[in-house]
Amino acid sequence: MKIQSIEAIAIDIPLTKNFGGSTYSVLKRSTVVTRMRTDEGLTSEVYNGDNRAHGPEIVRLIHEELAPRVKGTGVLEVERAWQSMFELTHTISDRKTLMEAIACVDCAMWDLVGKSKGKSVRELLGGTRDRLPIISIGGYYMEGKTLADYGREMEQYRAAGVMGCKFKVGGLSPDEDYKRVEVARKAAGPDFFLVVDANRGWNVHDAIRFAHLIEPLGIGWFEEPCHWYDDVALMAKVRQSTKIPVTAGQCEITSHGVRRLVEAGAVDFVNYDVSEGGGVTDWRRAAAICAAAGVKMAHHEESQISRELLSGVAHGTYVECFAHPDRDPVWQTMWVNRPPLRDGMMEMSKEPGFGLKLDWKMIERFRVA
Repeated sequence: MKIQSIEAIAIDIPLTKNFGGSTYSVLKRSTVVTRMRTDEGLTSEVYNGDNRAHGPEIVRLIHEELAPRVKGTGVLEVERAWQSMFELTHTISDRKTLMEAIACVDCAMWDLVGKSKGKSVRELLGGTRDRLPIISIGGYYMEGKTLADYGREMEQYRAAGVMGCKFKVGGLSPDEDYKRVEVARKAAGPDFFLVVDANRGWNVHDAIRFAHLIEPLGIGWFEEPCHWYDDVALMAKVRQSTKIPVTAGQCEITSHGVRRLVEAGAVDFVNYDVSEGGGVTDWRRAAAICAAAGVKMAHHEESQISRELLSGVAHGTYVECFAHPDRDPVWQTMWVNRPPLRDGMMEMSKEPGFGLKLDWKMIERFRVA
């Protein structure tokens, strides 16, 4: 069975408000849908990423650069296909966007591997768990939002069926952000899994001060605490200064970057993003590095893919989503067979591959010309 064709579609869906963090704004939900077909009639159905600036360029790279290298390849030859695509990183300067394009193709190929074998991606990786805990990203900075609003937001997430929240920090002073997290903890209760994400918003001194302030609040992890320019060394300092576990990895685009995080002693969790780092093929390498070092695997967003990966390895932990009804119309509507959330858990697919079914009328409505 060989790959016959690849079609990629970028979509942009405007949002009703800004769902930004400490260092960025989010005014639309973007993703790339990939359909790969074989000569025997199998078709993949996956979507990847939330690149709000370069969706059309990802599509161009897939059609013009990657598809010619992958067409005619056997469906099971994922490593061969990946290496052929990765060779382009030596000649194409925008490696980050290229790796996102490779991720789309690689995930589509893994979807076909599963469908050809009648097994889920989780089963292909050797996993057996049939559900995972799920948390919502939240705690957004919004104009006019009060401390009481953050408390109500946590109550809304509980009602949506998630078991925790990744709360945005790093956009204010440590003392101001502490007050926001304190309110969230009181509203959510002690059994709600609460983690914080600074999105590289602080210098090392402010990050350590904030960590000391929130230690009594029972925080599950402190994500990307320090500025980008020396974040590995700075995160290692934060980790040495607090009892709170440190998480990072979503900004890495290869497993080599994950290895550097682990070797520096900078992380307790790695949230390497399959849609940023070249797909399932390289995510497996990162997961193996972390397993050998005793580092747990989380994942940046992308529950439609990450649920299969995290349940496929023994050290996989929490799936993430956007439970706010206005933040992610792809999650809310486009993914038509998304499993319901129950008691803070997300069920795994019983279908082969990634098991996704998408709303193609919605895709056509919001596709980028």
